[in-house]
Amino acid sequence: TPEQRKAGTERRTPAPHPPRPLQKTQTPLTSLRAGAGSAAGALGALAGGHGASCQLAALERQIFDFLGFQWAPILGNFLQIIVVILGLFGTIQFRPRYIVVYTVWTALWVTWNVFIICFYLEVGGLSKETDLMTFNISMHRSWWREHGPGCIRRVVRPSAPGILDDYSYVSVTGCIIDFQYLEVIHSAIQILLSLIGFVYACYVISIFMEEEDSFDFIGGLDTYSYRQPPQEHVELKPVKPVGRTK
Repeated sequence: TPEQRKAGTERRTPAPHPPRPLQKTQTPLTSLRAGAGSAAGALGALAGGHGASCQLAALERQIFDFLGFQWAPILGNFLQIIVVILGLFGTIQFRPRYIVVYTVWTALWVTWNVFIICFYLEVGGLSKETDLMTFNISMHRSWWREHGPGCIRRVVRPSAPGILDDYSYVSVTGCIIDFQYLEVIHSAIQILLSLIGFVYACYVISIFMEEEDSFDFIGGLDTYSYRQPPQEHVELKPVKPVGRTK
């Protein structure tokens, strides 16, 4: 019938397909990020343990330097505590520049502790009796000089005429170990911890640099890529009506 032929000429459209959800695909960059996260967690745990050791050693030394009014070591210990915190933050938060700062400071800290050892052992013309550690502000010496293990401290007031009554001498006897060797032991512990931290910091920097190179090689910092499946296309052709023969 003419109605059927007219309907045959109309373009047929397929039934619309329901939209498919976007598929979340994991790229090699995502795998690297996941590996970097796990590596950063392990490095952070190791850094936390070593950082805690450095902090406790520096705090212990800072307390006794305050008691002995040793202003030069006090300043150095304060900087050590700050830089160790900075290094821990750089390791946990993926900040290589902070770790580089920690590495440079560690080299300076080792040099300073070597100088302290030479100072108390009187190497190279140095003398432990000078006021170098107090910046020549006072005549105080190491706190361990009078309060070392086994030391017996006695205050002796002079009986000679012409000497002020408030002037006194301090006699220290019975020390198991001399104060200069205690200071050397403290400095040696700091050097040991610093060398371990230096090697560890160089290792962390190398890992971070390798991961950054891998990210740049893959391209971009996008963690995920979204891929939409191809849509199905139906090719439509008009139907030519067949005329009736007369």
